[in-house]
Amino acid sequence: MRKRTAVRNGLHAMAAAASLLIASNASADSLADLRQRLPQDEVIYFLLPDRFANGDPSNDHGGYLAERLKSGFDPADTDFYHGGDLAGVTQRLDYIQGLGATAVWLAPVFKNKPVQSDGNYTGAAHHGYWITDFTTVDPHFGDEASMRALVEAAHARGMKVYLDIVANHTADVIQYRECPEGRCAYRSRADYPYTRRGGGGGAPINDGFDGRDFSRLTGPDYAYTPYVPAGEENAKVPAWLNDPIHYHNRGESTFAGESSLDGDFAGLDDLLTEDPVVIQGMIDVFGGWIDKYGIDGFRIDTARHVNPAFWQAFIPAMIARAEAKGIPNFHIFGEVYDPDPAVTARFTRVDGYPAVLDFPFQKQAVDAASGKVGTDALAKLFDADTIYDKGADTAAILPTFLGNHDMGRVGFFLKQANLNASDAELQSRIALAHALMMFSRGVPTLYYGDEQGFAGAGGYGNSRQDMWPSQTPVYANETPVGGRQPAYSTDAPLYRAISEMARIRAAEPALRRGRQVVRAYGDKPGLFAISRIGQDGGEGGGEILILFNTSTTPVAAQVEVEPGSLRWQGLRGDCAVQSSAPASVAVRVPPLDYLVCKSVP
Repeated sequence: MRKRTAVRNGLHAMAAAASLLIASNASADSLADLRQRLPQDEVIYFLLPDRFANGDPSNDHGGYLAERLKSGFDPADTDFYHGGDLAGVTQRLDYIQGLGATAVWLAPVFKNKPVQSDGNYTGAAHHGYWITDFTTVDPHFGDEASMRALVEAAHARGMKVYLDIVANHTADVIQYRECPEGRCAYRSRADYPYTRRGGGGGAPINDGFDGRDFSRLTGPDYAYTPYVPAGEENAKVPAWLNDPIHYHNRGESTFAGESSLDGDFAGLDDLLTEDPVVIQGMIDVFGGWIDKYGIDGFRIDTARHVNPAFWQAFIPAMIARAEAKGIPNFHIFGEVYDPDPAVTARFTRVDGYPAVLDFPFQKQAVDAASGKVGTDALAKLFDADTIYDKGADTAAILPTFLGNHDMGRVGFFLKQANLNASDAELQSRIALAHALMMFSRGVPTLYYGDEQGFAGAGGYGNSRQDMWPSQTPVYANETPVGGRQPAYSTDAPLYRAISEMARIRAAEPALRRGRQVVRAYGDKPGLFAISRIGQDGGEGGGEILILFNTSTTPVAAQVEVEPGSLRWQGLRGDCAVQSSAPASVAVRVPPLDYLVCKSVP
């Protein structure tokens, strides 16, 4: 009996070992496959961990005293922690993947100062942008084990993980003695040079400092007298962050001119990013996250508020760190909050960014889908792709989006532009905006909750709904576009519409990597047509024609196509079976709808 039991136990152990080996091999295969995907192959899903899913209620207070102004936890307040965490994201990867997303972009997960006050405002760091410890996970979101579990679970599914990082500033810890009651006005480099204390007529300090040799910058009191309040001397990690000499200390940014680079961002401590200590310190910090977790990309916050030389050193270092980790397609994109492509493109040419968030696309796509502008606005947008570094190749990896946590949701913008629209019309307009994003050049970036029809009241705070039944009145009282669904519903109308688009995109390489050609547009709402052309140049089924109608009436037209595209298959909608003549096809597009037509041999 003992012998049979031993044999049986041995067989069970062997089976278990074999299962682990198979799972390990499957995971390794998934990881190898995702590493080879180009940035434009992805569909990104951007979420705030605090608002997405609460997988572990035990960390709701983050280990702080269970008091609102100590832990920052208040699920009834838009600006406080609500309990979401990394464990919750891991548990809901099925939901995200089912939508068609292939990469998850997390709002900052680093340890934050839980609560900050500024004048009449008091809020908590649910968003993650008030960092004190750049080396560890915020305890409201979990710990190292939960971070590792999320990345491993995502990778096992073939999904990437992008981190939102900050190099411009830290939490508000440093204070100025001259302004005990509030923010200090910005003091310029000309009026308050680094080599005089308190202005041009002050006592000489920092002898010989020329803006290059930072060993000569020893006194931080050239503009104001900065200090660290008692009890916060060691609030930041790494330790070098606690010394005011590594900050600009010039007062509050007006977001114009010099102050845009050197001023405190809404009271936050602005790092002296010209300083080699800061440059190397940030390289070490964020390179460590790549080494430790195998992160697949960074979205970089407040990119325009940091001097170009910092990025010129930092970005190549991150790419090299990723390559050393076996991550050849590490996706870096900066936040340059501006709708003008001449502004955003500069950061790819001067600062060395591989890509930036496509704020110009956001504006034109939403305006077109709302019916506010003609479809020529989209044509002009894509004409500007040539001004990016590497032109169309760079434009191909710009993350495109329709709304976010700062500006508001696409549903809100479309409601505001169409105040008398029915729910059905709003659904169609939101779906159309997503189709413009999903099928045109760039990397589609979904904002969590849009697929549930969340619209909100726009602006900061009002676009950060809880995915679960909320205790926040403004969230709980909202009726989403398409009607209120159960939490994480995969039957929500917009979830179904977006997942259909993602399936089509995933199945067709030309929709991800193909060259884009604008085919038709006008100065009023109506037809907008583009082709995505595969590597074979359009012969033998290499062209996909996407037709959008931004008007409330049907459109019919002849659209130019590749001469070799003679027969067509409908991937979505009623496409013509064959071209009218070589290089011309007749199209009919229903109101506020789109077609996807593939040429076939």
